[in-house]
Amino acid sequence: MTQPLITTEQLAGMLGDPNLRLYDCTTYNEPVPPGSDVPYRAVPGDKTFAAGHIPGADFLDLQGEFSDTSSQQFFMMPDVAKLEAAFGRHGLDASKTIVLYSIGTMMWSTRFWWMLRSLGVDARVLDGGFDKWKDEGRPVERGAPRDYPAATFKAAPRPGYFVDKDVVKARIGDPATVIVNALGPQFHQGLEPSRYGRPGRVPGSVNVPAASLTNADKTLTTLADAEAKFAAQGVTRDKNVILYCGGGISATIDLLMLTQLGYDQLTLYDASMGEWARDSELPIETD
Repeated sequence: MTQPLITTEQLAGMLGDPNLRLYDCTTYNEPVPPGSDVPYRAVPGDKTFAAGHIPGADFLDLQGEFSDTSSQQFFMMPDVAKLEAAFGRHGLDASKTIVLYSIGTMMWSTRFWWMLRSLGVDARVLDGGFDKWKDEGRPVERGAPRDYPAATFKAAPRPGYFVDKDVVKARIGDPATVIVNALGPQFHQGLEPSRYGRPGRVPGSVNVPAASLTNADKTLTTLADAEAKFAAQGVTRDKNVILYCGGGISATIDLLMLTQLGYDQLTLYDASMGEWARDSELPIETD
């Protein structure tokens, strides 16, 4: 397995390599008026890309080209053919060194990392993202992407990386499964109103917030710290581990840490609370 994280120092040494495919994956979730049908507006980070990006990078629009835009939920995985075409347009294929980064939080780049893994392609995520790169005074380029030459992206899909609500519901109370919520504790406990619908969590799920796995400088915590946090919630290597969050994005930070720790029975509930909290047929639990 390709080591999923790359440091700013390692990436700096690779700039200019013709085999490098570097992508800014940033999206912004902007607020919507109370009572809106959607939890937020998903806005692509192309403006912040134009204002500054790592030299040579291209920009990937997650909700635009790389999601099922016919779905009621944001950021849902589209079919493989759509993804093959979209990644190919951006010059990405399995023979390249693929590095992903984002601004403000690593969750946008870890989402693309998980999507690519599910298609049989290993990418690397820049630890600390653009924030750390900029803070270190490394080179920044402005303007539109320079665009990589188009490639033929051939997926080798790996089953089981994404599950739907029926699988999650069927696994509630299953001793061989642990369901992990990556949202903050106040949302897990149902103490604050949720922008997704009913407050609360999938019954029986445990809480390892993505935010608890990141440091102040936007890098990810140590493997030892992550291991302790997951172990404290009963997340062990012998279990089937289902991750969820609000929209299937921040939970990919947990998935990257678990993958680094050697867990291999991992899956993501793609629609997450964006679907679960709004479906009154589905059970929900609060403290």
